[in-house]
Amino acid sequence: MGRFPIFSARDTSRRIAEADSVAVIGLGRFGSSLALELMASGTEVLGIDNHEELVQSLNGELTQVVRADATKPEVLAQLALEEFDRVVVAIGNDVSASILTCSVLLNMKSPVIWAKAVNDQHGLILEQLGVQHVIYPEKDMGRRVAHLVRGAALDYIEVAKGYALVKAPVPGMFQNVALGATDLRKTHRVTVAAFQHGDQPWTNADNQTVLVEGDTILIVGATADAEAFAQLR
Repeated sequence: MGRFPIFSARDTSRRIAEADSVAVIGLGRFGSSLALELMASGTEVLGIDNHEELVQSLNGELTQVVRADATKPEVLAQLALEEFDRVVVAIGNDVSASILTCSVLLNMKSPVIWAKAVNDQHGLILEQLGVQHVIYPEKDMGRRVAHLVRGAALDYIEVAKGYALVKAPVPGMFQNVALGATDLRKTHRVTVAAFQHGDQPWTNADNQTVLVEGDTILIVGATADAEAFAQLR
């Protein structure tokens, strides 16, 4: 682990690529956090960065971590990136390097690319290049926190534009009665997808589910409806 000569890393990279694996290019705060979470979920990760200190900081934490310049086609070829199904370009502090890296990967025609965009213009360029998945971590987190700040939701995930999954306490009017008897979908236009009682595991909800005080629920519906429901007490 640690700093690998480029040419000695190819065989290891190919072995990783054959498993449930992802290559993460750019090991700053976002890239390293994503890579470590992938490892924790059982995915093998090849980490690539051009900065020695970032590579050394993840020494022993990822399946393989390499110091390399990902903007160079010969470097990515030597690392067998064309054999990976998925590559995340998490470069955030150098837009030119992000664009060049994505361009090189797209010419390989093999990996599905997830690329971080630092702003709308950067994201537009990545989309025009043909990057399959453009993500906006800072923008998306800001929107998510805004929804949490303005309402009573405990957590919030926008599934698609205008449609959300909201975590909230169960309102008093829906306690101690089967969900099927509440006419919830008609009156509030949301669905209770799951619930948690205390520290017990989450359980899928159905018409027979009876919620009690202290339960936490997951609400699915149009963003405005789900947030309005989370405000109920």
